[in-house]
Amino acid sequence: MIPRQIFSAYDQRLADTPREYRFCPLCGAPLSRDAHDPAARMWCGNCGWVHYRNPPPGVVILITEEDRVLIGRRAGSSFAPNLWCLPGGFVEFHEDFLTAAIRETREETGLDVEISSIISVVSNFLAPDLHTLVVVLAARVIGGTPFPGDDLAELRWTPLAGPFPDMAFEADRHIIERYRLTILEGAPVDPDYTRP
Repeated sequence: MIPRQIFSAYDQRLADTPREYRFCPLCGAPLSRDAHDPAARMWCGNCGWVHYRNPPPGVVILITEEDRVLIGRRAGSSFAPNLWCLPGGFVEFHEDFLTAAIRETREETGLDVEISSIISVVSNFLAPDLHTLVVVLAARVIGGTPFPGDDLAELRWTPLAGPFPDMAFEADRHIIERYRLTILEGAPVDPDYTRP
């Protein structure tokens, strides 16, 4: 199966420009942009601050057990409510991506996992104001008690072959299917950061 790493949930050419800063958050001066390049970054002519709009980094964890994968139904208050996904979330500024994966798994599933490899890296264009860059990691359960939390309202072990409920993210379905067909070992990870 050919890998895919770019997923778009909307036609980016038709998207409105997301809301942006109008004033510098550091000094309060009006921000400017090159009038000839509407895609240019906003910047402050007073103090030099630049508004970088980068996709936030995230992690997704493919937790498998024999021929099953753990998925969760998203809570009603989360993005893509009531649809299903792999556990995951954003990397906080103070943490590395492996620590973030272990933390997100514990918060969303109640489980402790050991990260075994990097399966992929994907770009998700989910909405005009939400683009993400996600490291996909393979993991296995080493402890804990399954209990949905944080952004998930329900957990379910599902056969790798499906059938799957309605999935929130096209990337998750592709990740599971590609793993099932190839049983990718993935790239090794730093052993000092694979366990809680």
